[in-house]
Amino acid sequence: MKVSDVMTKDPVVCLKSDSAQTVAALMKKHDIGSIPVVSDLESKRLQGIVTDRDLCLRIIAENRNPELTPIEGLMTRDPIICSGSDSLQKCETLMQENRIRRVPVVDRQGRCIGIIAQADVVLHDSSDTVGKMLAAVSTPRVGGFVGSRDVA
Repeated sequence: MKVSDVMTKDPVVCLKSDSAQTVAALMKKHDIGSIPVVSDLESKRLQGIVTDRDLCLRIIAENRNPELTPIEGLMTRDPIICSGSDSLQKCETLMQENRIRRVPVVDRQGRCIGIIAQADVVLHDSSDTVGKMLAAVSTPRVGGFVGSRDVA
């Protein structure tokens, strides 16, 4: 099975200049926990990713103003990615090795064409590797929060 078979196509995206408040509102409206950050809404070239965990730990815990904080300072730059033609197994391995729950999907030009979440993998793959991926992604890191690649 390929990533393109299970990914969320045409995901909700945001811009680096969007405020944390705007991005949090998008997450609430669409009931999602991460949003790819793109260069512009036309080309959708991937710049990073921001998660609900990023917002919580970098806005609320640091007592920053979400209306005045651009997402550029909160996002994870150069996120782990995959392509639509990659196998689901390859995506699972990326999640496991990097301890991440969501992976943006890009085309050859680096445009964000989808996103695949841990839940998508679990719903579509019944192999033994799913359990390993879930265990690896869910194991807390020692030393605290360092960004979206941590456990988000």
